[in-house]
Amino acid sequence: MSVDRELLEILACPNCKTPVELVKNGAALKCHTCKRVYPIKDDIPVMLIDEATIEP
Repeated sequence: MSVDRELLEILACPNCKTPVELVKNGAALKCHTCKRVYPIKDDIPVMLIDEATIEP
């Protein structure tokens, strides 16, 4: 199971409020503005700045 498409449409980066998109074969969400990658654990996006990694 993956993150619901309707949920993806409303999710935004908590740091810069930019929409996020699925990356890493659906295992994470990435903000292309601030480059933060938020993990998805047990089909639940973990949208906490402290849990995010920064990738180019």
